[in-house]
Amino acid sequence: MAIRITQDKISSVTVTIYPQDQGDTSGYMSGDEPTVNVIDKYSFVSDGNATDVGNLTVGRYYVSGQSSDVSGYTSGGKEQSNQNSTIDKFSFASDGNATDVGDVSSTKQSAGHSSTESGYITGGTPGPTAVTDIYKFPFAVDSNASQVGDLSQARGSGAGASSITHGYTAGGGAPARSNVIDKFPFASDGTATDVGTTTNRSGAAGHNSVEYGYHSGGNKPPNNKDDVINKFSFASDASATTVGNLTVSRWGHSGSSSREFGYAAGGGTATKTNVIDKFPFATDANATDVGDLTVTRGTRVGGGNQV
Repeated sequence: MAIRITQDKISSVTVTIYPQDQGDTSGYMSGDEPTVNVIDKYSFVSDGNATDVGNLTVGRYYVSGQSSDVSGYTSGGKEQSNQNSTIDKFSFASDGNATDVGDVSSTKQSAGHSSTESGYITGGTPGPTAVTDIYKFPFAVDSNASQVGDLSQARGSGAGASSITHGYTAGGGAPARSNVIDKFPFASDGTATDVGTTTNRSGAAGHNSVEYGYHSGGNKPPNNKDDVINKFSFASDASATTVGNLTVSRWGHSGSSSREFGYAAGGGTATKTNVIDKFPFATDANATDVGDLTVTRGTRVGGGNQV
């Protein structure tokens, strides 16, 4: 959660509280298939290409991403044929390699969320079937993740979003495609509730403004890449609506959020793409292509934001 205070020439003061994983300056993307360990960083301030700023401790894909005020995290995933339980942490203050700071019970294809104090990892497919697990790890100290609740439906490859008070997991595979939007509280550990529906697809990227959760792209039945941008309200439990389209249909891409825009980076199309798309939160509109990653990639890569 970030707070911005502004004051005019008279006496009024405006206080705006932002979700934890919205950033001011940069978005990040990490990992890919089969053993890519690159951490890419791209600017929220000006449109342009990403730069390679470091490496994960282990190259992997099917990861989830989380963000504290000072660090980005890449959690879980899969190496070539093995599950990976590593929680990697990398600094926002300076470019550099990640360090291994903990473990999560072996999982892949999970969604990532961030509160002020903790990172969350929801769902996944550690084996032949999906799970309902909600895991949490602290930002204040380096530590393993612990299970604190369950989704309403077992699934992997859901899209994660975060409001100030709750985490949301939208869609996914269970193993069939899911259209469920789950919501769980940050203030207390517990089970998520089904609060709405969305387009029936898996492998979408998650984004969030102050008032809305978004998810973009994905893989819809029978096996078609999607370019749809969906939006759902944080203020009231409701189903998502379609508000725009990405420039490229894709799945397994990375999602991040600035104060004003959602970003979708990379992803699987007929092949893989390096395109970084940007779409506005202020109005419902299509995305624009604003840059490229350092390499083409897109099999469930991790996202994060600098605050």
